[in-house]
Amino acid sequence: MEFINALLQILHPQYLLMMIAGTAGGIMIGAMPGLTSVMGVTLLLPFTYGMEASAGMVMLLSISFGAIYGGSITAILISTPGTPASAATMIEGSKFTARGEGGRAIGISTFASWIGGTTSAIILILVAPQLAKVALKFGAPEYCTLAVFGLTVIASISGKNVLKGIIAGLIGLLLSTIGLDPITGFSRYSFGVVNLYSGLQVVPLMIGLFAISQVLVNLKDGVAQNQITQKVTRVLPTKEDLKKSTPVSFMCALIGTFIGCIPAAGADIAAFVSYDMAKKRSKHPEEFGTGCVEGIAAPEAGNNGDTSGALVPMLTLGVPGDATAAVLIGALTLQGLQPGPLLFTEHPDVVNRIFAGTLVANLLMLILGLLGIRLFVKVIQIKPYILTPIIFVLCVMGAFALRNNLFDVGIMLIAALIGYFFIHLEIPIAPIVLALILGPMAESNLRRSLLMSNGSFSIFVTRPISIFFLLLAAVSLLWPLLRRKNAEG
Repeated sequence: MEFINALLQILHPQYLLMMIAGTAGGIMIGAMPGLTSVMGVTLLLPFTYGMEASAGMVMLLSISFGAIYGGSITAILISTPGTPASAATMIEGSKFTARGEGGRAIGISTFASWIGGTTSAIILILVAPQLAKVALKFGAPEYCTLAVFGLTVIASISGKNVLKGIIAGLIGLLLSTIGLDPITGFSRYSFGVVNLYSGLQVVPLMIGLFAISQVLVNLKDGVAQNQITQKVTRVLPTKEDLKKSTPVSFMCALIGTFIGCIPAAGADIAAFVSYDMAKKRSKHPEEFGTGCVEGIAAPEAGNNGDTSGALVPMLTLGVPGDATAAVLIGALTLQGLQPGPLLFTEHPDVVNRIFAGTLVANLLMLILGLLGIRLFVKVIQIKPYILTPIIFVLCVMGAFALRNNLFDVGIMLIAALIGYFFIHLEIPIAPIVLALILGPMAESNLRRSLLMSNGSFSIFVTRPISIFFLLLAAVSLLWPLLRRKNAEG
């Protein structure tokens, strides 16, 4: 009953207009190469400050969902993935376009994305509250080991160079110690700067690291104008297309949701795994690579299935499932809400509206994707020299609007330079944000746990949930090494 009430509230014109704007904006962002869902959510995050918490969250979720789907448009039409998550879609999509069937491929992608996102949202609604009930038993030792497990995810999101990822994570942990000591209240590393007493604000850092840094890279490397030579005509898929794509879409939606629940796996991994599974289970695997329907549906259902799956650990445990979820954690904390089990008991209205918003946002994605495709095709041809300064101005406004403080703009610009050099040095940025979010949680709960045990670390190995998270942390650390060893062998 509470969920039905939340759904009716989400359908109120105020919420609905924000979600329509968020979904449409997300599709545009995802469709423009060089922009990502993380960048889109980060860019508009500061503007949700002052909004009602659930309104701001559903708008950001709409942007995220729209961006993941939007990446398939350019992947299909110009063989350039709009986002990393749409790289697998390009394999088959480019073949459709070569045959003059780009519109047909977009229609298949749209329906598969809706099935993937909706299936994932339903699983989120069913699973998250049950997991949160278990998490209510957490104390300081459990939260500490949970944060340690979250930090070990750095090894998985660091790509080929784990050492560089660990270095980035350590930088993030160091930055997280700036400000007042959580236990004693003494100032640390603030150097007498009053603005640093409250620590570094995560939002300006994220805008600089993810958004401005990418703008700088685009300016240096040059981003060519996107030329779409083919006219998009029929978008609605045929009955035969739906018959072929629907079963594989549901299968890959489940795969994507499962992968999304694994911290730091990501939508791009979900897309490629889904594509591979669809090919292996197909009765005609030789058709893959030639432009087959299942090859479009599988990765799109998988990467959209990842979106709500990544919200499961974020909402219930406060551990981000991917980089976008890390930004969404920042959005919740900006509203004074702490992701985790207490969110379900102290703010059930917000949680239910987020749940309802995931379903509505995916439905809006389907409607806008089918009705507005010709508009989105025109928008993605905006010249880079027009788009780049608009993004830069929005970033500056967003960083300043958080506290009406130019100091935050300076922090954003410094973070942008760091992010720019990190990108060129191939040092992953996500570990910095992950460490900034989880570092304070790990430190404060470590010290509380030691106070509880009179300085004995045995408290972490005498509580079942703590042991469980420590084992998960060990697996998380060893898994990349084992995977690399198997690849070399």
